[in-house]
Amino acid sequence: MVNKVLFSSKNMSWETPEDLFIELNKKFKFDLDACASVENHKLEKYFTERDDALIQKWDGNVFMNPPYGRSINKFIEKAYKEHLRDPNRFIVMLIPSRTDTTYWHEFIQNKSIVKFLKGRLKFELNGKAMDAAPFPSAIVVYGF
Repeated sequence: MVNKVLFSSKNMSWETPEDLFIELNKKFKFDLDACASVENHKLEKYFTERDDALIQKWDGNVFMNPPYGRSINKFIEKAYKEHLRDPNRFIVMLIPSRTDTTYWHEFIQNKSIVKFLKGRLKFELNGKAMDAAPFPSAIVVYGF
């Protein structure tokens, strides 16, 4: 049975699986978790919903697991623009693999390195693994 909460964009607190984050952080040495909460941040420096990452200047190597709701395109556009502002760093996103979207074609395809993840991720919510996501995921990297 599929957990209906995984289809919802009401909860913006989907936590990146710890083992995946550790692997990415070893490679990219992140300075900022651009889309986090007090409960699920992965780094010492992070932006919460209240901080509004869309209006902040991002410095250093950035990890972003953006809200997967209707505003995801704004976060991906912001990441792309931050990359253009300073291309000598890494901006890494964990996002749904939605290759049919406008934002994918405008800000990702032919502008980044994409790694499609095998299988379906089990995101965490309040530190507990959830059912597998109902969508495939991808890691998108700017600054290669």
